[in-house]
Amino acid sequence: MDDTATTAAPTTSTACAKEQLQLLTPGKLTIGTDKPAYEPWFKDDDPSNGQGFESAVAFAVAGELGFDRSEVQWSTVKFDAAFAPGEKQFDFDVNQVSITPDRAKAVDFSKGYYTVKQAVVAVEGSKYAGAKSLAELKDAKIGVQVGTTSLDAVKNVIQPADDPNVYNEQIDVVNALKNEQVDAVVVDLPTAFYVTAAQVEKSKIVGQFGSTGGTPEEFGLVMEKGSALKPCVDKAVDALKSKGELTKIEQQWLGSAAGAPELR
Repeated sequence: MDDTATTAAPTTSTACAKEQLQLLTPGKLTIGTDKPAYEPWFKDDDPSNGQGFESAVAFAVAGELGFDRSEVQWSTVKFDAAFAPGEKQFDFDVNQVSITPDRAKAVDFSKGYYTVKQAVVAVEGSKYAGAKSLAELKDAKIGVQVGTTSLDAVKNVIQPADDPNVYNEQIDVVNALKNEQVDAVVVDLPTAFYVTAAQVEKSKIVGQFGSTGGTPEEFGLVMEKGSALKPCVDKAVDALKSKGELTKIEQQWLGSAAGAPELR
């Protein structure tokens, strides 16, 4: 018998034991994100406090990998630099980075930890600002950007009585809302948080909803191309999904408490 074949390849569980992980700094898990770190993804511009959706996800993944809070260190990484080619100063980066085939040529992504929802934004006190369901938006004049999942969602999910106003650029959608050319706009939820925080005064998220059909847009944790950590990070994300932990974190930080109730 050929005894060279008896050494089995390490199983993922042993390969993912904390002491086996190939880390930037031995014994520490280094997580990258941008500065400032905006709400509701982070809180008080402090990724290390465990508050906000992405901070909570990052610490949950760290926990699955066997690290406690004191063994996690944060590194400031510009958004674009996270998925540019080359060596990385992090074990993984968390920064609302959508998984795309193009980016995946330069870096490795974990399995998706968040499926991007769509959101309706209106000006406070306007006719549709208090809508509690998608049906209540049927007669609204809606603004949306061409070629986006948001446009598909307007047509397939809201199905308004009138065709939406379709704009070439995101900023034109925002200006249409500012100038009251539309009753409401539909953008993805991450954009909606930005619109209401920084772009349109007295605007609010009416609510969020899932889009149907097509390939959903997902955020992934970013790792250096060929990272040995990827199977272990994937396993951690899968475990958090199957336990319902990711859903809980999403509801806590990106749901009604963040001013984005679900529209059905």
